[in-house]
Amino acid sequence: MAPTLALLVLCQVALYTTVTSKKVCGRPLVTDGIEELTLKHVYEVGEEVTLTCEQGYLPSTATPRQMTCTTTGEWTQSDLACAPKMCPIPGPLQPLAMGRTEAPFKSVLNYTCDDGYVMQGANESRCLHDGTWSNPPPLCKAVNCQLPRPPTNGKIAHDKPVTGSTTMYGQGWTYECNPPKAPSYERGYCMADGGATEPPVCREVSCAIPPSIPNGFITFAVMRQHGYKEKVKYACNEHYHLDGDAEIQCQNTGNWSSKPVCRAPCKVGIKRGRIFYNAKKLWIADLNPNRVLHGEHVVFYCLNKAERCGYPVTTTCNDGTLPIPECFNEPGKVEYTLRPKTLPSEIPMCVSSPPTIPTSPARSA
Repeated sequence: MAPTLALLVLCQVALYTTVTSKKVCGRPLVTDGIEELTLKHVYEVGEEVTLTCEQGYLPSTATPRQMTCTTTGEWTQSDLACAPKMCPIPGPLQPLAMGRTEAPFKSVLNYTCDDGYVMQGANESRCLHDGTWSNPPPLCKAVNCQLPRPPTNGKIAHDKPVTGSTTMYGQGWTYECNPPKAPSYERGYCMADGGATEPPVCREVSCAIPPSIPNGFITFAVMRQHGYKEKVKYACNEHYHLDGDAEIQCQNTGNWSSKPVCRAPCKVGIKRGRIFYNAKKLWIADLNPNRVLHGEHVVFYCLNKAERCGYPVTTTCNDGTLPIPECFNEPGKVEYTLRPKTLPSEIPMCVSSPPTIPTSPARSA
C-alpha cells in the first residue's frame, strides 16, 4: 500500500501546480463616475471589459475605453475618465455662489428663509443626471400681521400706506397720543412670529429746564419745563463750531435728546515756518489772527533728507488741538531769516511722498 499512497500524493501536488499556475485578473480599479455594476470579480486572461460612464457623467475621451486581462494578471490601461454633468446655478443664487455658475451632478442646494418669511416650495434641490434641478428655488413670503391697535386716547401713523386688515413683516409705525400726553414707547412693528407690538400707555410727560452748553447758548427759549415733543435751539459763541443737532426735543422718557457740543478753534503752534491753509500758502506771521476752526485742515512741510526735497503732511484741528506732524522741524531764527529758500516748503517737492493723512496727536501745539 505504501507505493500507491506516494503516487496519490504526487498526483495531488501536480494537480495543484497545474490549477494555480494559470493567471487571472481581479476586478479592475476604476475612477469615480465609471459604471461598476456590470464588472465581475474575476476575469480570465484575454477577456476584455468595455468601460462606460454612469448616468449623470460624461466621457472625457472617445478611446480607448476597453481594458484587456493580460497573461501577467494585470489590466491594460484605459484613459477613460468620467466628468459629472453640470447644473446651472439659479440666477437669484449667483451672488452667493462666489463666481461659480454651475454645480456638479449630485450637488444639493439647501434653502432657508430669513426670520419673518415663510417658505413656499421645497427646501432642497438636487442636481440630476440630466443637468436639471429636482426642484425650482422656493419663494420666501413675508409673514403677515393683523393691523395694530392704537393706544387709548391716541392713534397710529404707519410708515407706508396700508390696505386691508394686515401688514407685512418688518413694516413699522409710530404711536401718537392726544396732546399733551406721550406714549410709553413710540415705535411698533410687525414681528417675525406674525404678532404686532402691543399699544403703549399714554401719560403725562415733561422735561426739566433745558441745560446750558459750554461756549454756547440757547436761542429764543423760555427757561421753564417743557412738554413732550417741545424743542429748544442752541448756537455757539463766535468761532466755535456746533457739533450735533442744533435742536433738542423733549422725549417720551422725560429726557431731552442729545445736546450739541461747541468745538473750540485751534492755534497753529509754531513761530517760524510756512503752512498751506484755506487754499493759500502762508508764512505763519501772515496768519492773522492765528486761528483755525474745528475740522479745518492745515498742511505742514517736512524734509525728505535722503532726496533733499519737501513733502506736505496734513493735520486737522480737533476741538482746540492742532497736532504738529512729527516730521516737521521748526527752523531756527538765522535759517528762517537769512536762508528761507532752503526750507522744505520752498525747495522742490518730492516726486513721491508719504500719504498726506491727518497725523496722530504725538506733538501738540
